[in-house]
Amino acid sequence: MALWKQTTDLERINSWNRGCMVEHLGMWVTEVGEDFIRGTMPVDARTRQPFGLLHGGASVALAESLGSLAGNLCLDSSEMAVGLEINANHVRAVTAGSVTGTARALHIGRSTQVWEIRIEDERGRLVCISRLTLAVVPRASPKAV
Repeated sequence: MALWKQTTDLERINSWNRGCMVEHLGMWVTEVGEDFIRGTMPVDARTRQPFGLLHGGASVALAESLGSLAGNLCLDSSEMAVGLEINANHVRAVTAGSVTGTARALHIGRSTQVWEIRIEDERGRLVCISRLTLAVVPRASPKAV
């Protein structure tokens, strides 16, 4: 049984990222499976730190972007998932190419969700392992103008 309560069309999902940090860093959602979301990010001038390595913050941004997206796709339109806590262990340096993150649920509850995000290099080697905890809250109604 799929986790998703919302449409998982890749074109639609990627359109949400226009004009925000996700687009600026070159992240792209590439696959939505029955129980995972996968996306890529380039390792280039936008995502490297001054010593030429993939910036840990860029890895965390990819992890949180994929996990938050996945968490929100598990909810109907009356709720939203927002980040409570994220941690990341950076286990391998990357200097070029791209990395791929895969988010999978560890826990989906009524008020919290926990996601594991594995980020790998182009050879499939683990670069970063992250865990994201999300709070499930009511979606605010748009304010009247």
